[in-house]
Amino acid sequence: MNKAELVDAIAAESGAAKSTVAEVLKAFEDVVVRNVSKGEKVVLSGFLSFERVQRKARTARNPQTGEAIQVPAARAPKVSVGSTFKKIVKG
Repeated sequence: MNKAELVDAIAAESGAAKSTVAEVLKAFEDVVVRNVSKGEKVVLSGFLSFERVQRKARTARNPQTGEAIQVPAARAPKVSVGSTFKKIVKG
């Protein structure tokens, strides 16, 4: 399911206009990205959580040559699935 299909499905389920659903979804994306980029954790209990993690610098290997390369420390987004979501998907 892509974003347009998601908007259509939410509009059909909720009875809201597609344009309204698209605006709310865009606002949700903006709020999550802005807060996670500031280092805050965004949690939708039982569904998903979004957070920023700090990865340490490390040594890795080039798979083609076997040469060791240094990977610098970096910030990365992390998304975790909530327990309710997991239970429903597992059946």
